[in-house]
Amino acid sequence: MAEIILGLMGGLGLFLYGMKLMSDALEKAAGAKMRSILEFFTKTPIRGILVGTFFTAVIQSSSAATVMVVSFVNSGLMNLYQAAGVIMGANIGTTVTSQLISFNLSALAPAIVMAGVIMVMFCKKNKIQRVGEVLLGFGILFMGLTTMSTSMSVLKESPQVVGIMGSLDNHFIALLMGIIVTAVLQSSSATVGIILLLAKQGLLDFRICLFIILGCNIGACVSALLAGLNGKRDAKRASLIHLLFNIIGTVLMYVVFSVALEPVVHFIESISGMDPGREVANAHTLIKIVEVIVLAPFIKQIVKLTGFFVRGEDAGAETDFELQFIGSKSVFSPTTAVFDATREMERMGHMAITNLERAMNALITLDENDIKEVYQVEKQIDFLNHSITNYLVKINQTSLPIDDKQSIAGLFHVVNDIERIGDHAENIADAAISRIERNVDFSEKAKRELSGMLDMVIKITTYALDMFSHNNQEHMQEILELEDQVDEAERSLQESHIQRLTRNECTASAGMMFSDIISGLERVSDHATNIAFSLMEEDPVEQQKEQRAQAAGK
Repeated sequence: MAEIILGLMGGLGLFLYGMKLMSDALEKAAGAKMRSILEFFTKTPIRGILVGTFFTAVIQSSSAATVMVVSFVNSGLMNLYQAAGVIMGANIGTTVTSQLISFNLSALAPAIVMAGVIMVMFCKKNKIQRVGEVLLGFGILFMGLTTMSTSMSVLKESPQVVGIMGSLDNHFIALLMGIIVTAVLQSSSATVGIILLLAKQGLLDFRICLFIILGCNIGACVSALLAGLNGKRDAKRASLIHLLFNIIGTVLMYVVFSVALEPVVHFIESISGMDPGREVANAHTLIKIVEVIVLAPFIKQIVKLTGFFVRGEDAGAETDFELQFIGSKSVFSPTTAVFDATREMERMGHMAITNLERAMNALITLDENDIKEVYQVEKQIDFLNHSITNYLVKINQTSLPIDDKQSIAGLFHVVNDIERIGDHAENIADAAISRIERNVDFSEKAKRELSGMLDMVIKITTYALDMFSHNNQEHMQEILELEDQVDEAERSLQESHIQRLTRNECTASAGMMFSDIISGLERVSDHATNIAFSLMEEDPVEQQKEQRAQAAGK
C-alpha cells in the first residue's frame, strides 16, 4: 500500500508541476500580447466572455486569468462590467485542460518531453525555449497522469478501496470534497484530472463526479480572492464576482442535478461514446457553458450584488507619497507587473511636468508658495523614483512575459529620466530663491523667451510621456521636430542673452542664471526624447543623426 501511495503522490506531483510549467511558459510567451487583447477587446460583456474564454484556453489557467483581471480593475484599466464578462469566459476556457487530459496521449508523453528538453537545452532563441517549456510541461503532465493511473489500477483491485469509493453517494459531501481539494491544489483542472482518472478506473461513479466538479467551481475562486484581498475596493469586488458567479452557478446546477440527474447523465453519456474520461471532461465543459448562458444576462445584477458585500469608498484618501498601482493596494500578477509599473511611472511623469511648470511660474512671479510646493513635490518624485526602481528590480527576478522582460532595461532608464526632469524643476526653484535673495531682475524679453522655451519643452515632454505610457506614436515625428527646435532655441537664446550682456541691458548675475535655466530646459527636452523612444528597438534620433552625417559626407 505504501508503494501505491508513493506512486499516487509522485504522479500528482508530476501532474501539478507539468501543468504549472506549461501554464507559466504559455503566459510568458503570450502574456503581453494577450494583455493587449484584454485591454482593447473587452468593451462589452459578450466580447469579454469570448476573450476570457480564448485567453484562458491559451494560457491554460483560469487562476492566472482572473488574477490578471483583478489587477486590471485595481489599476483602473477595466471596469467591473468588463471584468465580469472576462471572468465568465475564463470559466469556460479552463475546461480545455480537462478536454486535453481526456484524450489518451500518455503513449506520446516521453517523445513530447524529449522534444521539449531539446528545445530548452539546445536552442538559443527565447521564444523557441518557451515553446520547449510548454511541450516539456505538457509531457510531464501526461507522465504524471500515467503514474497516477498505474497506481489507481492497483487500487481498484483492493476490495476495501472499491468499497469506500463506492459508498460515496452523498451529493453534498461530494460537493464539499471538490471545494476542499481544489482549494488545496489551487487548480480546478488538476482536481478534474484526478476525478477523470478515478472515473476511468471505475473507482468513482459518474453521478458523484458531477457533484465533485460542481465543488471544483467554488474551490477555484481561492486564487482570485487572495489576489483581491490587498487591492482597492473594485479589485475586491472583481474577485467577488468570480466567487458569486461560481456559487450561484453551482447552486443552480446542484438543483438541476438533484431533480433531473438521470436525464443529464444519459445525455452526457450519449455524446461521450460511453468513455468515462470523456464523460467527465464533457460534463466539466457543459456545466460551465450552461452557467455562463444562464448568468450572462444578469451581469449588472451580479456586479451590483458585490457592492452589497464590499461597500463604500477605498479607506483613507491616497496621498502622493503612496504608490497607487504597485504598492500595498496593488494586485501582483507577473503578466501585469510591467503594465502596473508603467502606470506608476506615468503618474510620476505628470507630477514632474506639473512641477516644472510650477517652478518656472515661481521664477517669473517669485511666488514663495509655489517655491515651497516645488520642493515638496520633488520629495514625492524622489520617493516614487526609489520605490519604482526597487519594484523593477523585484519583478525582474520573476517569470515575466518575454516582451516585458526585454523592456525592463528601458523602464529603468525612464524612471531615471523622469527623476532628472524633477531635479531640473528643483534647480529652477533654487534660481527663484536666488532672485529673491540677491534681488536679480529679468527683462520682459527674457521672461518671454523663457516662457516660449518652456512651452516647447512641456509639449515635447507631454507627447513623450504619452508615447511611452500608451505606445501612442501619433506625435513621434513632432517629438523629433520639437527636439531640434528646442536645441535651436537654446543656441539662439544663449546668443541673445550674450548680446544683452554686451549692451548692459542685464546684469551678469541675471545672465548666468538665464543661461543655466535654458541649458536645463534643453536637457529636459533630451530626457523627454529618451523617454519617448525608450522601448523602441531602433532610436529614430540616432537614425536621423546618421542620415545627416551621411548627407554631410556627400
